[in-house]
Amino acid sequence: MGADLAASNGERAPRVLLVDDEVELLVVWRKVLESGGYQVDTAEDGETAEALFKRHRYDVIATDLTMPGMDGIELLRRIREIDLDVPVILITAAPSLESAIEAVEYGALKYVLKPVRNKDLLETIGKAVRLRKLAQLKREALSLVGAQNREIGDPAGLEVTMLSALDKLEIHYHPIVQWSGRRVMAYEALVRSGESKLPHPGALFDAAERLGRVHELSRAIRRQAAAAMAEAPDGCLLFLNLHPSDLEDPELYDPEQPIAQIAERVVLEVTERSSLEGIRDITRKVAKLREMGFRIAVDDLGAGYAGLTSFSLLEPEVVKLDMALVRGVDGSPTKQKVIQSMARLCREMGVEMVVEGIETDAEREAVVELGGDLLQGYLFAKPGPAFPQVGL
Repeated sequence: MGADLAASNGERAPRVLLVDDEVELLVVWRKVLESGGYQVDTAEDGETAEALFKRHRYDVIATDLTMPGMDGIELLRRIREIDLDVPVILITAAPSLESAIEAVEYGALKYVLKPVRNKDLLETIGKAVRLRKLAQLKREALSLVGAQNREIGDPAGLEVTMLSALDKLEIHYHPIVQWSGRRVMAYEALVRSGESKLPHPGALFDAAERLGRVHELSRAIRRQAAAAMAEAPDGCLLFLNLHPSDLEDPELYDPEQPIAQIAERVVLEVTERSSLEGIRDITRKVAKLREMGFRIAVDDLGAGYAGLTSFSLLEPEVVKLDMALVRGVDGSPTKQKVIQSMARLCREMGVEMVVEGIETDAEREAVVELGGDLLQGYLFAKPGPAFPQVGL
């Protein structure tokens, strides 16, 4: 949507912010754009531009790359912390490979060389305005269809959001109780982030997969969880979820890492929903983890992608029953039969069984009657910062 089209549709003229420490150049560019129907604000340095950006809504920002104080790359980075869509054009008389790479990383729309012809300036700004409108329409469409996990479509915007999520990473802990002893025997570490655009673990790991940063995310989770265990009640274990690709991370097998220092207290969970295909030498890798002191659990047993594939590959010490099997078990003879059979098989194989998703006293009573003793669910406590109080 160019300036002329906006005027013909009765919409406001697109607003542009120009940033350059050459005042004479700003005057010329302002006249060119205003003659093209744009509203134009100018700033002679990055700090002033940032302040203007926080006060007004701009359709395009065009900034010089090299300025005293805050340069164009830093201004771009700060803009991306606030707005992932607004097009930013970097203009420079001294291009470099490093600045070009940074421009791409933070989602600059274009990297333009000085001097800039008036015709080219108008064409570049017009294209940027149309792309801004397209990005806004895409977000509106995605929100209407509820595609929350696809909200951040461009790699640069996703990169900035991921950095924010890593900075705001939190670990919450969900207790696992031994009902017969009326005690907490473990806490499961559950990742959370204060980044609103990645509101749940699924979105967080989806973003990490798309960016190739799963190992970085998982390492941060392991570091935080290991540190928290210093404050855990005596004798409590830590259940820690593994992404399948974590098994390919050399740091997981490093005995000097904090999580390895407490391996005897850690149960590594692999969800049965995740395919383990493509993981090289998985048997050897799991054997190495056991040698270090870790125990292995298969999560979501009964809801997996390929039956008991994970069970046969991992030969776990612990299995966790999928909460879908537990929901309403007190009124479902079919579910009762399945859980009872699983409990019996686990006892015969020497495998401990954790039953997830206990939310009512009736579900707890039914599961205990069927042979379950290690229980997890909101009935006892909701996940929270280290370490939530448990009602027994």
